[in-house]
Amino acid sequence: MRTFARRRGRNMLVGICGTALALAAAVLPVTAQADQADQADQGSGPDAGPAAAGAPERPEPGPDPDPSLPAHSLERADTPLDNPLKGFARFYAPGADQNTGYPNSLTWTYFGLSEVMTDADDCGTYDWDLVDDALDEVASYGNQAAIRFYMEYPHDAGGHPTNAIPHCFDGHVDYRHNGEWDTTSPDYDNRYLLDGLKDFVAAFGARYDGDPRLGYIHMGLIGLWGEWHTWPYDTDTADGYPNLMPTDAHGAEIIEAFDKAFTRTRIEVRAADNAGGAADDLPAVGYHDDSFCFREGDPPAGVTLPQSMGGASWSQLQKALDHGVENRWITASMGGEVRPEIQSRAFDDWPGGSGDVDDMRACIELEHTTWKINEKSAEYAADDPNVAAAVRTMGYDLTVDHAYFHDTAQGPTTVGVRIANDGVAPFYYPWTVSLGLKDSAGRVVRTWDTSWDLREVMPRKIRAFPDWNAGSDPAHLDYGYPEYFDQDIDLSGVTAGDYQLVMKAKNPLEDVNPDAKKLRFANATQNGDGWLGLGGMTVGD
Repeated sequence: MRTFARRRGRNMLVGICGTALALAAAVLPVTAQADQADQADQGSGPDAGPAAAGAPERPEPGPDPDPSLPAHSLERADTPLDNPLKGFARFYAPGADQNTGYPNSLTWTYFGLSEVMTDADDCGTYDWDLVDDALDEVASYGNQAAIRFYMEYPHDAGGHPTNAIPHCFDGHVDYRHNGEWDTTSPDYDNRYLLDGLKDFVAAFGARYDGDPRLGYIHMGLIGLWGEWHTWPYDTDTADGYPNLMPTDAHGAEIIEAFDKAFTRTRIEVRAADNAGGAADDLPAVGYHDDSFCFREGDPPAGVTLPQSMGGASWSQLQKALDHGVENRWITASMGGEVRPEIQSRAFDDWPGGSGDVDDMRACIELEHTTWKINEKSAEYAADDPNVAAAVRTMGYDLTVDHAYFHDTAQGPTTVGVRIANDGVAPFYYPWTVSLGLKDSAGRVVRTWDTSWDLREVMPRKIRAFPDWNAGSDPAHLDYGYPEYFDQDIDLSGVTAGDYQLVMKAKNPLEDVNPDAKKLRFANATQNGDGWLGLGGMTVGD
């Protein structure tokens, strides 16, 4: 959403036109109007796309454990609250300690497009220093960044330009005025602009796709704050305001450019109906709910949950259902922001909600939320059990329930593990998983990389939408299975003796900062250095 210092928090009376909005002339926060206008602009509703996809087909179970290997049971324990690439992200402030307040592993920041496209005479020249400086500082705290570029930013952009249209577009692109927000809006249908934006996205991806300092990229670029709306200057022209949004076809060009440029780093767009549902058939594109789990209007309606659960016709998950992409979480991440008005008290009534806070557990489980911007999380008590339960529900929650190996071995041998996921989403990155041996002093004396892919470990249970007619609400369906992996290792050359067999999924950010946040499993034998104890192994006869 917006820079933390300034929010769209004031109330104003507006007449909202269009039956799809299902609300008329109500006093609503400006964010609500923007979100509703986004719906009107993109045409969400029962006829916007295909019907709901329904419950996803359960994946096939993987191989059974090798019966020749003795099984070693591992005890489950709660994971730390700052596991990488999940949970809450706070806003980047240069020079500020990012590891104060509630534990986190993500940092959120914006950049104005004009801060990178700095040459007034050449739209194909880019200066990435500002981006690299921010990513380097975020990495110095062991965190990964989630970022967005924008061209229009109302009010205070927190040290960035409010008008971030690169000057290389001057004279080639018509500029319009958004009188509601006093911003300059470029003609998003202008071919010179579109080609310049697509060239930028290609260069952005060529430089940063797969960068270990990055966790998530919001597509941005279009509309106020880069949020893909220009309320009230949108397709609902019956209100007398001209439309400043791009056509669906031109918006789709930007979405497709991001999909082509980023094949490793996870990308997200605001909602399923953006550009007429251009991401419907792009499985790598996730969604970014900027008003997560808020209720508003008279009578109150949820802006995340679907109509079947008291949500608005234009809510985030109703749009997903309308476009048949409610299971997109299987292949792409779900991010966004806890609605600023409720951040300080969003989890007071966990697992449900109260007042303008909707059913928080339902929001997380049905959206399959992995991460959310939540600046006010800095004020949460570290021992708040409600917040801890929510964070551990978000994203992945991996545990090794059994390890399989011979207690005494030498030369070639096989080691296996079975990994289960009790979160709501898979782990989205192919981090290298290694096996190792620790000696009695706790030193890792030998390692072996495996071919194991944590992305294959799907959540064991998923929550059914009432729209699926899968049973009484809430209904939780069996989905993923504990996944068995094994690897041949060679103990030749290892000094005979007693060792601890260990396993680690390496955060690539460790190559930038050895103190990067480690992925830790939900096991009692998980160590802070990232290595999970699998059990004792004697090397030799």
